[in-house]
Amino acid sequence: MSQMIRVTLPDGSAREVARGTTPAEIAAAIGPGLAKAALAARIDGELRDIMRPLEEDTNLSLVTSRDEADALELVRHDYAHVLAEAVQKLFPGTQITFGPATSDGFYYDFAPTAEHGPFRDDELPLIEEEMRRIIAADKPLRREVWDRDALIARWRRDGETFKAEWAAELPAGEEISVYWSGDDWMDMCRGPHLASTGKLDPAAFKLTRVSGAYWRGDQKNAQLSRIYGTGWLNRKQLAEHLVRLEEAAKRDHRRLGQEMDLFHLQQEAHGSVFWHPNGFVVWRELEAYMRRAIDAAGYREVKTPQVMDARQWERSGHWGKYRENMFVIPDEVPNTEDEGPIVSDDAEWMALKPMNCPAHVLIFRQGMKSYRDLPLRLYENGCCHRNEPHGALHGLMRVRQFTQDDAHIFCREDQIVEEVRNFCVLADRIYKDFGFTYAIKLALRPEKRFGSDEMWDKSEDELRNAVVEAGLATEQYGWEELPGEGAFYAPKLEWHLTDAIGRTWQVGTIQSDRVLPDRLDASYIGEDGERHRPVMLHRAIFGSYERFIGILIEHFAGRFPTWLAPVQAVVATIVSDADDYARAATEQLTAAGIRTESDLRNEKINYKVREHSLAKTPYLLVVGKREAEEGTVAIRTLGQDGQRVMPLAEAIAMLKAEATPPDLRVR
Repeated sequence: MSQMIRVTLPDGSAREVARGTTPAEIAAAIGPGLAKAALAARIDGELRDIMRPLEEDTNLSLVTSRDEADALELVRHDYAHVLAEAVQKLFPGTQITFGPATSDGFYYDFAPTAEHGPFRDDELPLIEEEMRRIIAADKPLRREVWDRDALIARWRRDGETFKAEWAAELPAGEEISVYWSGDDWMDMCRGPHLASTGKLDPAAFKLTRVSGAYWRGDQKNAQLSRIYGTGWLNRKQLAEHLVRLEEAAKRDHRRLGQEMDLFHLQQEAHGSVFWHPNGFVVWRELEAYMRRAIDAAGYREVKTPQVMDARQWERSGHWGKYRENMFVIPDEVPNTEDEGPIVSDDAEWMALKPMNCPAHVLIFRQGMKSYRDLPLRLYENGCCHRNEPHGALHGLMRVRQFTQDDAHIFCREDQIVEEVRNFCVLADRIYKDFGFTYAIKLALRPEKRFGSDEMWDKSEDELRNAVVEAGLATEQYGWEELPGEGAFYAPKLEWHLTDAIGRTWQVGTIQSDRVLPDRLDASYIGEDGERHRPVMLHRAIFGSYERFIGILIEHFAGRFPTWLAPVQAVVATIVSDADDYARAATEQLTAAGIRTESDLRNEKINYKVREHSLAKTPYLLVVGKREAEEGTVAIRTLGQDGQRVMPLAEAIAMLKAEATPPDLRVR
């Protein structure tokens, strides 16, 4: 075997180096500046440690902080390991489990000792201090490959039962790597890592909170303590992120939902929302808006059952691929006696629907369909249930019961591109009505999937071509292709909205599916008189009403545009002499279609102004004796100083225009 290997650099130049040379040594040979800046290396596209020896001819690119996505992934992974090391030094006997990087930081799950119990938020500053000591020590991060049995024995010897369990489940013969921090602490990890802890900026991270978690995400397993942190490349990035977090906390939809009396959640219905009258006004406005949009776009609304036989889910493929996320129901009368099981072993099974698509296929199959009937666009505000783990639930953003603005377009092969293009145009208009910008991405075939490669090639090309025809496959719209992120039955286009403080939310989607119509035997009679399979386009714009309302609350910080606000105006009196006028003004505003309340309480006007501002009421119409005599109102607009005095009729016309949904205004 040759002792020399060929390393090709991004500029096309090549170097002959000794086998076993590290990327760090190559960086040093290029120049001292690069040697200092290099954090890791890409070896034939794979991110690796900069100190890992090269063993064969390769393409090499060096990763620096300018490669921000890779650099952030690296430092966050390292912060997680430093967190775990710090916790074990401070709290001996604590077991470690897993600690991944996240989109803005990292976390690590621990099993504290019984004596200590779950970790607390007030312990975070102490842990941060220990993390900084480890970083200052500049401990080398060294990779080793271990024999599986030897590693299991090591974990068991050290009392690391969780790590031992995980190592025992790794495939026999698979390479298992560990990383040492110096010579006194190690963790099982695929890597990569930085060269040493000193490469981390000790002022660029912060531990943020502690929460509960379950081993491997299963509530039947041991409960763990999860410590979250945020990690960045430098102090400036951290400071900017903390400002964003502070702003996000002010906009938290759970807090605002309570303050504005929109909804609540409670344990008696885990993951299901109790909508209050104010919140359901927002829901109804969104539902009415979407109905107008889909009616104009040629959709036909349907309603399908909540519960279907398990055999239907077997035929669709969901029973095998998705059953762990479904609520199943025995199809028999439960035992009412005190003794014996509630459900017998002979029970047939049904399931609450986790999605609407199989039911829409069953509607399509009713009666013979001709090629002239296509495209057939079926829409449903469909209530679905998914068995999400309790620990994963999060306000309106992740729930168990939700309602999708769901539709399925059954079309011919020659209609696909036009239908997808039309959907892109519809989604663009709707998102802009709510003030969102967005990026559009194409999620490509996953490793585990139904269908042939030829089918996937065709489906991906159709979606790609539709976006091009809609003029959205541009940098302005953040066009990007995402390998491996499609559904198991189809590629999909995704819409990622950007909110008022720069966060992104994946909301809308359209998927080109040839699998489900085949599995459920959907067909139409073609122009040639033969049976053909339709293509099924799965699509949604809001995604779910629950999550979209949560996003809107945070996007607008509770200050909904007037057309969406639960209460659009309040008529508040300064003195009781104006009560009759306030009642009459409220009646006129209400008759004009404006959601109006009156506030006649014997309170000072400043108190009323403050209270209705906290309730995020868009307009406060203040009336006193003078306004009553002159037929005017003093209007205060939410978020603005001062007030405007105008005749009541003029105020009604202004508010009526403001309260008109954007799709009903003259464009």
